[in-house]
Amino acid sequence: MNGYKILVNKSTVPVGTADEVQKVIRSITSHSFAVVSNPEFLKEGAAIEDFMKPDRVVLGAQDAQAISVLKELYEPFVRTGNPILEMDSRSAEMSKYAANAMLATKISFINEVANLCEKVGADIGEVRRAIGLDRRIGPHFIFPGVGYGGSCFPKDIRAMIAMGEPSLDMGLLRAIEGVNEGQKRALVRKVMRHFGQELSGRTFALWGLSFKPRTDDMRDAPSIVVVESLLKAGAEIQAHDPEAIEEARKIFGGRVRYYRRNYDALKGADALLILTEWNEFRRPNFESIKEQLKNPVIFDGRNIYDPQELRKLGFIYYSIGGRDG
Repeated sequence: MNGYKILVNKSTVPVGTADEVQKVIRSITSHSFAVVSNPEFLKEGAAIEDFMKPDRVVLGAQDAQAISVLKELYEPFVRTGNPILEMDSRSAEMSKYAANAMLATKISFINEVANLCEKVGADIGEVRRAIGLDRRIGPHFIFPGVGYGGSCFPKDIRAMIAMGEPSLDMGLLRAIEGVNEGQKRALVRKVMRHFGQELSGRTFALWGLSFKPRTDDMRDAPSIVVVESLLKAGAEIQAHDPEAIEEARKIFGGRVRYYRRNYDALKGADALLILTEWNEFRRPNFESIKEQLKNPVIFDGRNIYDPQELRKLGFIYYSIGGRDG
């Protein structure tokens, strides 16, 4: 029972944590042990699938015995040939930050390009398809929208900026964060261009509150910025989300009306705003939407609908990076 032990840290932690943990434990025991950094790369909403079929497994340690034991544990999950990478603990800790920072970079980049497309009259949908076929870029994480949120990207970008201080400015990461914060207001700007800056007497239906589908997580969700901005301008909000209503109540309280059915949130609203790309929203009954809204106006913050189809159906359709109206 008191033999060799392995402590595995899977959390996203400041670089150097494994070394500090090792120092602390070594100061209070003479038993043989090892500390391994084994960051997880699990997507919220798909964690079990990602665990069972990892793209890669990262093991950070300089203890051969610990690495051998963990490789044996992970072997059943990488039978298709995905690699188990061995490295020092600091590199393993940094790999999680770097991965999230790269994904956040792609999101902010495509959103910046989307905004430019709107200015010059290009269509971000066509641009995205064109660049996504470049193998050096790929099609993933280049979907424009109202910005990223959640528990990982915002926190990890800020952590990397802090790690660089004071000697490294980390200007790229600051820009990524700045673009993302501005993008959360993109749909509100479109609403105000259409209805005016003063929104008193207006009611808006919101579909989607969580920062992404398949979770109730609202940490740093773009919906928080959208709702607060609309409320500040005097609007009333009727919101629906398949999972996040209770979380939303903790944030907005009674300032928002909540609906369990997405169509119920439409009744008497001046327009519909799409903030989360839940599958439930992708193929709705557009005739029913049109009947219940005061105005046939949709602000699509996730570009889940076909602009031409919506306009044929008589909607005024606003998207991210498209030709609005």
